[in-house]
Amino acid sequence: MNILKTYKIYIGGQFPRTESGRFYAVKDQDGKAIANVCLSSKKDIRNAVQAARKAFGSWSERSAFNRGQILYRMAEMLEGRKAQFVEELMQQGQSLEHSKIEIESCIERIVYYAGWCDKYQQILSSVNPVNSSHFNFSVAEPTGVVGVLAEQSSGLIGLVSQLMPVIAGGNSAVLIASEQLPLCAITFAEVLETSDLPAGVVNILTGSAIEMLPTLAEHMDVNALFLSNAGKGLTTEAQLLAVDNVKRVVVKDEDWTKESNQGIRYISSFQEIKTTWHPIEQIGGATSSY
Repeated sequence: MNILKTYKIYIGGQFPRTESGRFYAVKDQDGKAIANVCLSSKKDIRNAVQAARKAFGSWSERSAFNRGQILYRMAEMLEGRKAQFVEELMQQGQSLEHSKIEIESCIERIVYYAGWCDKYQQILSSVNPVNSSHFNFSVAEPTGVVGVLAEQSSGLIGLVSQLMPVIAGGNSAVLIASEQLPLCAITFAEVLETSDLPAGVVNILTGSAIEMLPTLAEHMDVNALFLSNAGKGLTTEAQLLAVDNVKRVVVKDEDWTKESNQGIRYISSFQEIKTTWHPIEQIGGATSSY
C-alpha cells in the first residue's frame, strides 16, 4: 500500500488540517499522485489573518539586528535540508540541475534580505530641512499584515523572494502557496518553525488561489497585498475588493530566478513613512530639544 504524505497548512506556528476537511492530490508529470495537500477555506484565511495580526506587534518592535539573525537562521536551516527540497522539486517536474540551482538561489536570497534588516532604515529615513524651530524626521514603519499570493509557477524561489522583504521590514504575512507546486511551501513552513521565528509572523495556506484570494483581499484587517503573475482577471478582482479599506496592492510580475529582482524596493513597498516634528529652542545661542 502506497500511503501518500498529507501536507498540512501552517497557521499561528502550528500545522492544523484545513477547517474544511478538504484536500486535493498533487500529481507528477505522469499523472501519478505524489501527495495529499489541504484545500484551505475562507475560515482558514480568517484564522491566518487573526494569527498574523496578533504576531505583528511584537515582530515589528523587535530590533532590526534580531530580525536579521532570525532570517539568517532560516537560511541555515534551509541549507541543512537541501536534499529534501531538491527531491520535492523533482517530484513536481523539475530537473535535478534546476532544482539544485533553485534551492541555492533561495538560500542566497534569504541571506541577502537578512543583511538588509538593519540597513534599510538608514536609506528610507531622513532628517528634513524645515523653516521653523523644529527637528523634522521621516522614518519607515512596517505596513502591518500583508497578504501574499506566491508565484504560482514556482515551487520555492517565488515564495521566498516575495516573503523575505515583507518580514524583513517588520510585517507579518498570510501567504497563499502555489496550487500546483505546493510541496516546498509547507516544507518551508517547517524551516520557519525551527528558525526562532515567532508564531504567526508567517502563515502559509495551500489550495485554490481563485477561491482564497478574494477573501484575503476584502479582509478589513489586512493592510496590503503582494501579487505576482496572478493573471489580469484575478489581479483586477483583488484590486477592486481592496478598495473598501484602502488596502495597498503591489503587483510585481517578475522572473524571480533573476538576481536583479531583489532589493530594497521590495522592502519599501510595504513600509509607511512617518514624519515627526520635534520642537527645539534657543538657549544662550545653543540649540536644545525638549
